[in-house]
Amino acid sequence: MEKNRRWWALVAVALGTFMTYLDNNVVNVALPSIQRELGLSISGLEWITSAYILVFAGLLLAGGRLGDVVGHRMAFLSGLGIFTVASVAAGLAGSQELLIGARAAQGIGAALLSPAALALIQEFFPDPKERGTAIGVWGAVGALALAIGPLTGGVLAEHVSWGWIFLINLPIGVATFALSMITMPRGNAPARTGNTLRRMDPFGLVTSSLALFALTYGLIEGDAKGWTSATILGSFAVAAVAAIAFVIQQGRTGDSMVNLAFFRLRMFTGGLLAMGLWAFGVFGIYFYMAIYLQNVLGFSPTEAGAGFVPLALITAVGAVLAPRFEARFGVARVTAFGLLVMGAAIGGIAQYGEGTHYLDLLPWFALYGVGGGLLIPLSNVVIGALPSERAGIASGMLNVSREVFGLLGVTVLGAILSNRAGAATGTELHRYLVGYQSALVVATILILVGVPLSLWMLRQAKPVERELVVPVLETV
Repeated sequence: MEKNRRWWALVAVALGTFMTYLDNNVVNVALPSIQRELGLSISGLEWITSAYILVFAGLLLAGGRLGDVVGHRMAFLSGLGIFTVASVAAGLAGSQELLIGARAAQGIGAALLSPAALALIQEFFPDPKERGTAIGVWGAVGALALAIGPLTGGVLAEHVSWGWIFLINLPIGVATFALSMITMPRGNAPARTGNTLRRMDPFGLVTSSLALFALTYGLIEGDAKGWTSATILGSFAVAAVAAIAFVIQQGRTGDSMVNLAFFRLRMFTGGLLAMGLWAFGVFGIYFYMAIYLQNVLGFSPTEAGAGFVPLALITAVGAVLAPRFEARFGVARVTAFGLLVMGAAIGGIAQYGEGTHYLDLLPWFALYGVGGGLLIPLSNVVIGALPSERAGIASGMLNVSREVFGLLGVTVLGAILSNRAGAATGTELHRYLVGYQSALVVATILILVGVPLSLWMLRQAKPVERELVVPVLETV
């Protein structure tokens, strides 16, 4: 593949990722406007967000496997098309049911697009050094989406129409599709050996999707329905049974979705855990800091979105520079340092309560962005740890780690916040801040656990290339 052409292909992959990240972040600040115009119930409002997350997380492994079997280019373009059409349907929806259905369809498209995106980067950039740079650029574009998503959603919802938070995906999707067709070479699909349906591993697809659907549903609805309710306990039970069935079947199938020996690769498992802790911090802190900025500091939705822009911009810069640091100091040290900085920043933010000004928080936001950016290129370690024909499923597992740990960040910190606030005395604002600060302290501790974990599991990064070319991975 021509050098210039593959960098343009990277632009297409990054734009597709940018679109999915942007869409997921513009929605939250626009929810009040959507509720007013469509007359939504509280349950319906919650499912505008939940439908997307549920379907996306539930189908990530299936999407990754599909890309490995039929080709990552086809999976990427299919996901891009579905996501773009569903975005238009969401923007034009005139009822709760249509909007929720469109959001679920967006989740299907994203579950195909996201694993294929990272797998395509591995195809386009076989050289590890170039691939690290490419993933840094890709991660920076994702961070920019995190930066402008809430701000864009607030501006469109306040000054234009909530429908445009979805309709803006149409020009982005069309441009990305056209650029992909021009720059991505055809014929990247793997050789068709054996029965395609068998290679898809139908039992593995069903059990993995069921386990992820049930787990994600339980995490999303646990607080509202009660963590000990029959519905939530039943959901977690279904997730456990489906996961056990999946693991047993994967150990007995020659061409399984997930060869269990993958987890013997220290770099692969350590990378998944480190990225999970990153997501725990990013998802959880973004969510509760947005509430803090509005409810405590009195920011409008647009101002709250703008408040995260410096943090996300620094994250983007860190993502671009991180591969250079990894080449010099090793992935273990850079990852551990990134988690250490993130933990320190969250601990610093936890010091502030009432009477705080945004400028008091800004240095900690900047520090948090530095740490978060250093971990984004860790994706290269996870994808590169497996054989190239498994890049799709590796990317799918990486995305599952992010989504599940991210949901845990929101739910675990939310449960701590509610528990500590309920036990505190004083005004409602004071009780909330007690719970909020307690949740941040717990987040700090959990993220700092990743420091020694990364130093141990990700040590000696250079042997990744030798692990990458292992021809046979024995099953457990």
